[in-house]
Amino acid sequence: MERYYGATEVQALAERVVQTEQALFGSTPLASVLLAEVDSQLVGLAAYSFLWPAAGSTHSLYLKELYVRQSSRRSGVGARLMAEIRAIAAARPGCSRVEWTADRDNPTSVSFYRALGYEEFHGKVMYRISGE
Repeated sequence: MERYYGATEVQALAERVVQTEQALFGSTPLASVLLAEVDSQLVGLAAYSFLWPAAGSTHSLYLKELYVRQSSRRSGVGARLMAEIRAIAAARPGCSRVEWTADRDNPTSVSFYRALGYEEFHGKVMYRISGE
């Protein structure tokens, strides 16, 4: 799988075994959330979970939702939440990347991510099954 995704080096077996055991049998919760408050009012959130596998036997932080109340947008709340998401991923051993999606028909969110220096990744197509 690593070679399929373009890796030129293969992760050491001992490291792979440890990461696999942690991913499958660790005590990490299914999901986590960061909350942003201003003057004791909830103004934003970032819901995320860790997905496995990513490249090799590493895992990724998947940002499921980033939401900032309309009245608090353009105040830095979203940027601070994204910075904290990056810090959480960087502090977690074996986490190789952060991933998320944005709706194409939401130019505000696309512009927000571009302003932070993130570029659209063209390598994936998203599929969804809804209902029964």
